[in-house]
Amino acid sequence: MAEAPIIELRGVAVEREGTTILSDLDWKVAPGQHWVILGRNGSGKTSLLSVLMSYLSATRGGVSVLGQEYGTTDWRELRKEVGLVSSALPPMMPSGEPGLNVVYSGKDAMIGTWGDVDRAQVARAEELLALVDCTRLEKRPWKVLSQGERQRLLIARALMANPKLLILDEPCAGLDPPAREHFIRFIDALGRRAEAPSLVLVTHHVEEIAGVFSHVLLLANGRILAQGTKSQVLTSETLSRAFGEPVTVRQVDDRYTLSFQETPGRVV
Repeated sequence: MAEAPIIELRGVAVEREGTTILSDLDWKVAPGQHWVILGRNGSGKTSLLSVLMSYLSATRGGVSVLGQEYGTTDWRELRKEVGLVSSALPPMMPSGEPGLNVVYSGKDAMIGTWGDVDRAQVARAEELLALVDCTRLEKRPWKVLSQGERQRLLIARALMANPKLLILDEPCAGLDPPAREHFIRFIDALGRRAEAPSLVLVTHHVEEIAGVFSHVLLLANGRILAQGTKSQVLTSETLSRAFGEPVTVRQVDDRYTLSFQETPGRVV
């Protein structure tokens, strides 16, 4: 029997107060695939992420995650199988929370730690700290951590519940170039582990796409402009359409860069 898709959207549309936010989205993530959701600001990436996380309900169409159909599933249970690393999380973390507690709190997909301490789960949190190379942060409070350190802890936190899907929402935002590159390499290594969850990266920078990602969903104006393997989607022609300006895409090994071509007469 074939495994259920990790994510499946069927004709999904979102409309609010007469405004169309997302239109006719058909998308399927198969087990073993790692996807990037790519597009310029306002393309619909955040809205699509909100649909996937059940923060935003579709007006039409069907949504299933890990074989569970939205509308017929208890999201409180399903969310434990979906890890999320988002810029919305850092401000919610207690400033004095030590690194180990930040990771440990992911066992119930909640902010903060509650109830009796589970020693087995503490051991699991310590293992994850080592996995993300942050053992030194075990007792260090959240408020003094760098952006890169916080992102690694949030990934360890997301892995506490052994999720089958890990969504990375603009994880490199705020990182300086060296920290960003170290983080991208870390994500690449994480995704190549045999027990890794399916990864979905949300970004508008092709430079942030690690080699481990196999497919790209390209959005423009709330619609799917293109989807498929990286070689199919990450072309100069397709990304020029997505960004509304002529761009050049270059590939070096398994990484990509994008540069904008000068437009005669354009005032910068």
